[in-house]
Amino acid sequence: MIVTATAMPTRDVAWIRRHAEEMATTVTDVTSSYAVLGLFGPRSRELLEIVSDTDLTNEGFPFSTSRPIGVGYHMVEAKRITYVGELGWELHVPVEAARGVYDTLHQHGQALGLRDCGYYAIDGLRVEKGYRAWGHELSPDLTPLEAGLGFTVAWDKPGGFIGLEALQRQREVGITRRCFSWLLDDPTVMPWGDEPLWRNGELVGSASSTAFGHTAGAPVCLGYVKHPDVSKKGFLKEGEYQLQLGERFVGAKPRISAIVDPKHRRVQGEY
Repeated sequence: MIVTATAMPTRDVAWIRRHAEEMATTVTDVTSSYAVLGLFGPRSRELLEIVSDTDLTNEGFPFSTSRPIGVGYHMVEAKRITYVGELGWELHVPVEAARGVYDTLHQHGQALGLRDCGYYAIDGLRVEKGYRAWGHELSPDLTPLEAGLGFTVAWDKPGGFIGLEALQRQREVGITRRCFSWLLDDPTVMPWGDEPLWRNGELVGSASSTAFGHTAGAPVCLGYVKHPDVSKKGFLKEGEYQLQLGERFVGAKPRISAIVDPKHRRVQGEY
């Protein structure tokens, strides 16, 4: 099972089929067969332990693993990964069981403070965390190195992968654009994305995703800085940044966003 971005099944299925023509492989889009319930937050493990007899400890259910578990009377595919920078699971549920699983979670979750949340809440948390989104910080025209996701690349993968040589060349030569995160000085403004970003009076990029960071207490932005020196150590942290909102320029401070690799090392923001 491959889990992809919300709007990407058609594209990804076509890519797999195009590159698997010589293999005995069948690809089926099963999106309509499943609902997904995201159970996120510091008490998500506590709630799942009430409704399931699965070992949900770090040792029994490590980060970035997936396995079937029982939730009440139903079996679901639980994936320990979240889009909000917090402990949690995505529960992939057959559509006919979705209401039953939802009701079970709410029945036992009320005492733990379980609440429904909307997409803007999730998006705000992922921007504050520094998680990239397809169509915003990720596209076919951007590489993992430019996106600040070089730690995800299996450079020594046996047999290599499509694009390895080009990525190795880019690593040797250096990049000229890089995704990073910043906080705005004025907590009352609310950018929506695509606002120009200036560095020392020079236009260097724009915001790709924005949200109010309730933990940071300020608007948080993700975006790309384009500059010949962006690969140089310390470049992104130096200089004076401003985000342009109409005719107004608001001060912006680079920040170390907390995206982590599976070993929980902070990697995004190590400029």
